[in-house]
Amino acid sequence: MENPKVQEILEKQLLTVAKAVEEKLDEEIAAIDRLDDDDLEALRERRLQQMKKMAEKRNRWISLGHGDYSEIQAEKDFFSVVKASDRVVCHFYRENWPCKVMDKHMSILAKKHIETRFVKIHAEKSPFLAERLKIVVLPTLALIKNAKVDDYVVGFDELGGTDEFSTEELEERLAKAQVIFLEGESSVKSGAETRRSVRQGTNPDSSDSE
Repeated sequence: MENPKVQEILEKQLLTVAKAVEEKLDEEIAAIDRLDDDDLEALRERRLQQMKKMAEKRNRWISLGHGDYSEIQAEKDFFSVVKASDRVVCHFYRENWPCKVMDKHMSILAKKHIETRFVKIHAEKSPFLAERLKIVVLPTLALIKNAKVDDYVVGFDELGGTDEFSTEELEERLAKAQVIFLEGESSVKSGAETRRSVRQGTNPDSSDSE
């Protein structure tokens, strides 16, 4: 049986919290009630301007190739891509199974996070970049902000050490590096699609991780 005094203390604490929440709600309702027509119109105008700016930004992103997961065909094009967008995730790959796993996740995230450019480049056909950026293990994701490589995701070590990691795990890692936004108007939610493993339905053709 619980101590009556402990129970009484808990009840008082709960009442205090409930009262504080109620007072906060009352303050917010009162603030809304105090708004006159001019205030409401100013709020609407501010919101419209925010929506307009976001629409312009999204259109610019799409014009730069955001929203699609595409391949950079030549090394020289890498530099123009990273200079054009504030945030770029570049997958250095080769034709192996681990890189195909990464491709699946990158394709999903490219559509969801149009605030970031998602691209891939063949590491073996890009020796200058691979050496300059010290790319050894494949797949490697170069996380680029403001035209500078800020971080790397090398292989699957940070994703559970397995090719069965979920898109959500990769998404959280990229968000931690601040190369994508987890929430907000700049990203498009795709529900459970981001949580599934991409291994199902595809047969590995190589276990090479380099």
